[in-house]
Amino acid sequence: MTHLMLEIAGIWLLAILAGLPLFAAMGLASFAFVAIGGLSQTIVPQKMSQAMNSFPIVAAPLYILMGNILAAARINDRIVAFASSLVGWLRGGYAHASIIASTIFAGMVGSAVADAAGVGAIEIRSMKRVGYRPETAAAITAAAATIGPIIPPSLPMVIYGVSADVSIGRLFLAGFIPGALMSVSLMAMVAVIARRQGLPSHPFAGLRGIWVAFKQGLFALLAPVILLGGMFSGLFTPTEAAAVAAFYALVLGLLVYRTLEVKMLPAILVETAEMTGVVMALVMAAAALGWCMSVSRIPQTITPLVVQAIHSQIVFLLVCNLILLFIGCFMETLAALLILIPIMVPAATSFGIDPVQLGLIMIFNLILGTIHPPIGVVLFVTARIAEISYEKMSRAIMPWLVPLLIVLLAITLWPPLTLWLPNLVMGR
Repeated sequence: MTHLMLEIAGIWLLAILAGLPLFAAMGLASFAFVAIGGLSQTIVPQKMSQAMNSFPIVAAPLYILMGNILAAARINDRIVAFASSLVGWLRGGYAHASIIASTIFAGMVGSAVADAAGVGAIEIRSMKRVGYRPETAAAITAAAATIGPIIPPSLPMVIYGVSADVSIGRLFLAGFIPGALMSVSLMAMVAVIARRQGLPSHPFAGLRGIWVAFKQGLFALLAPVILLGGMFSGLFTPTEAAAVAAFYALVLGLLVYRTLEVKMLPAILVETAEMTGVVMALVMAAAALGWCMSVSRIPQTITPLVVQAIHSQIVFLLVCNLILLFIGCFMETLAALLILIPIMVPAATSFGIDPVQLGLIMIFNLILGTIHPPIGVVLFVTARIAEISYEKMSRAIMPWLVPLLIVLLAITLWPPLTLWLPNLVMGR
């Protein structure tokens, strides 16, 4: 069976090189596996449908819907205004505000691309207007956007939790400290370059200015509190929280701020359906391919080899980081997660590594790939907003990878950074 799986992997790679979408290549490889192995062709659609027969997976389209509603209703404008009132008076204040706004927005959407395209568009234009170099503004925004999938709610965490059979609530809690560290490390980086590049500061708006900005953005700022408070108080599950969040975003846009019109809803729903279709197709195809890998005993074969070759837990995690960073540069985050989970989770478990910690490490690495050449989808988004070339954007982002890599190394070497809060709230 292992030999057969290697042949199927070759078919999968050829399909990708031929230009097939990733989910189609995975589906083709799954059908090839059962056909060559003499198994029933009905197994593949059965495994695909079983992947959708999951209550937690319902959260994925709901979080996508919430993000689209928030973007259409321009809720992010109020978040940026509040963040600017807090730290705009510091040298490099708009850069600090960009990071704070992305951190707050992360607690509402949980997507790096959505963050870059949403609050990022406002942040980059604001920084350019007051004299920031376009590439500096874009690099700061792109780096801050990576906080989105780490601080809950997070679509990659939902997909990881469903695929690896790990508590989504524990994963959400595990993201708070790493997300906060990312914010602090990026703000420290801003403080370092602010004087070197002569980044401007602005007059302090005063406590009254902060209060006005807070009042104007209060209901938007309450979104993460309602979402996470209800989830961890036991009022609703992570899946139900996604529905509550989508409904709350709708109420904000239609009734509270009135920046969303009913006629905009069909377009929002169509966009949500399109994005959901892509995500679900990947999940279904990966579930079928994962079953093929399980039947061929690929994880069971690889795990002992890894354990024999690598005797240290730390060395295993460092090797995983290098592999994930490399893959993240070339492959979309959710697709890479779905392919690697069946291989990495069993190997990590054999080393005594908590799957929650591994999940944060996997997501962190793959998200860094979105701001790293040669693919770097967030780089494309921010470069377009800043009106600079992708090459210039790629050079500008390099220094900003350093503080994020330091945080990644910290959560790799010290498990309490990811596990302390879940263990405190939900027990071991």
